[in-house]
Amino acid sequence: MATILIVDDDRALREGLAETVADLGHTPLPAASGSEALARLRETPVAAVLLDLRMPGDLDGMATLERICTLPDRPPVTVLTAFASPANTIEAMRLGAHDHLTKPIGRADLAAALDAMLGSAPPDAAGPAAPTGHPGLVGSSAGMRRVQKTIGLVADTASTILIQGETGTGKEEVARALHAYSRRRARPFIPVNCAAIPGDQLESELFGHVRGAFPGSAADRAGAFHQAEGGTLFLDEIGDMPAPMQAKILRVIQDCIVTPLGGRPARIDVRLVAATHRDLPALVADGRFRADLYYRFAVVPITLPPLRERLADIVPLAEHFLAPSGKRLSGAGASRLLAHEWPGNVRELRNVVERAAMLVRGGVIAGDDIDLPAPRPDRRTGDETPEDWLSGDLPGAVARLERTMIAAALREAEGNRARAARRLGIQRQLLYAKIERYGLGAPGSDLSEDTTSDVGNPDASAASDEA
Repeated sequence: MATILIVDDDRALREGLAETVADLGHTPLPAASGSEALARLRETPVAAVLLDLRMPGDLDGMATLERICTLPDRPPVTVLTAFASPANTIEAMRLGAHDHLTKPIGRADLAAALDAMLGSAPPDAAGPAAPTGHPGLVGSSAGMRRVQKTIGLVADTASTILIQGETGTGKEEVARALHAYSRRRARPFIPVNCAAIPGDQLESELFGHVRGAFPGSAADRAGAFHQAEGGTLFLDEIGDMPAPMQAKILRVIQDCIVTPLGGRPARIDVRLVAATHRDLPALVADGRFRADLYYRFAVVPITLPPLRERLADIVPLAEHFLAPSGKRLSGAGASRLLAHEWPGNVRELRNVVERAAMLVRGGVIAGDDIDLPAPRPDRRTGDETPEDWLSGDLPGAVARLERTMIAAALREAEGNRARAARRLGIQRQLLYAKIERYGLGAPGSDLSEDTTSDVGNPDASAASDEA
C-alpha cells in the first residue's frame, strides 16, 4: 500500500480519483491547490503524485510540478489535464513529470500509471523554464503525443536524435521543437538538407573552408557545424549522404572536432539532430549506409506516424494552416479532409488548405471548395458519404467514427476479433457488443474467435458507450 497525493481544485474529480486509488489498494491524500500539495509533501511521505494541470491561483499545475521537481526526495508525478497540447505535454515531461495523461482517465489506465510510478526511480531535477510552446508542432493524436513526450524527455540532453518518417510528416518541425525546448534555444538552429546539396559541395557546406582551399574560394567560410556552435545542427535526409561524407560525420560525432577545408581542427559544441524518410536499417543491410554511423545517429529514435494514421490531427492542422487567412472549415469541408488518405502527409494538407483559402472568396470553406480526388469507396462504411461524417449531433459523429475504426480493424485483422480488439485497445467483450450494435457481424462476415486473453483499457471506450 502506498500513499498517493491527489492534487485537483475540482472537488468531484478529486474525490473520484481518491475513491479509485483506494479501490486499487492505496491510500489517497487529497489536496485542493498547489500550495496545499507542497505543504502535504513537507508533512507526509508520499509515493506518487497525480497532479491537475489547470488550477487557479499563483501555483497552477506546471508551477507546482516545477516546485515538486526541486525537492531532494521528490516522488514521481503524473500530470492530468483535459486540455492536452503539444506545449504543455512537452514542458511537463521536460520538467520531470513521469507521464502526461488526458482526462477522463479510466480505472485501468490509472492503475497502470500508478504501477509505473511506484516502480520507477526519481529522475534528475528539472532544468530552467522553457518557452511557452512551438507553434509548428500541432497534434493531439496518440502518435503525436508519444512524440511530444519524447521531445520533453530528451530536449535537455546532449544525445543525438534520429527522426524517422515519411516525406512531409513534419520532421523538421520536431527538430525545431527539440531545439526550442532545450537549454540551447538561445543559440542557433541550423538546418542542412543533405539531399539538396551536391556531394562535392556538402563537405564545404558542413565543415567550411579557408581562403584558397580550392579554386574559387576567395574568402574564409564557416561551415554549418561552426554556425551552429552552442546550438543545434539539423541534418535532414541523411539517407542520401554520400559514403565518404558518412565517414567524416562519424569522426565528428566521435571526436567533436571539425576541420575546415584547408584549415586547422577546432573543437565544437553542437547538438546533432538527423532525419530521413528512408529505411536506414535496409540501407545498412544493403551496404549503402554505415552501420556504425546509423547507431551513432539512432541514440534516441523518434518515429513520426503518417497523417493517415493521425485522424485526430487532420482538422486541427487544417485550422492551424487556415488561421492567418481568418477563414474556417465547414463540417462538409472537414469531412472531405478526413476522407482523404494524404499520401503527401502534412505538407500535402498544408498546400490543399492554403490553396482553398486563397481561392474561396467567402469566410467558410465548403467541401466542394477543397481540391482533392474523390475518396476511395473502401474508405467509407455503409451508405455514408464524406459529408455525413460531421453532420448531426456529437454522439452520432462519434458512433460513425467508432464504426469506421472497428470495421477497419476487423479488415486488417482478417476478421479475427481478438486481434482487432488488441489493435483498438479495448476488451473483446466490448468489441463483440459494438460489432452487434453496428451490424458488423452479419452472416457471411467471416469473423473469427481467438482465445487470447483480454486486453486493457476498457474504460477508455466505456465513456463512448455511454454517449
